[in-house]
Amino acid sequence: MIGLVRFLYLLALGLWIGEIAAFSFLVAPAVFRTLGPTGAGDVVAAIFPGYYALGTVTAATAFGLAVVALGLAATLWAGTVVHPRARRLRAAMEAAGDDSPAAAEFRRLHGRAVALNGAALLAGVVGLGLSAAALRH
Repeated sequence: MIGLVRFLYLLALGLWIGEIAAFSFLVAPAVFRTLGPTGAGDVVAAIFPGYYALGTVTAATAFGLAVVALGLAATLWAGTVVHPRARRLRAAMEAAGDDSPAAAEFRRLHGRAVALNGAALLAGVVGLGLSAAALRH
């Protein structure tokens, strides 16, 4: 039974890290290169609800370490606070132009989302490293 729990914990942690890394370093850059800011923004906005839901479920499953709790908090904050607000601002920015206050606020929120995503990735990697170290003993 302990082996199954450990397996599920590591699987959840690996899925969470993989999701963040694949989206951040492969999917998002390719979508933006291919479609440009407007089209890519639409695609990314459509992906985010599932992205944050998967991140929340996998991080919650791997909640056993305090460092993972920080990553879970970052994922929840980004998915429930930052992303919905950025989605509304993106629409306002597209209507008002790139020099509008909405555009400046969108860029600020985007920076916050990138930082939260980085914090979640770091927390997941540290949690995975601690878990791997614990398996050696």
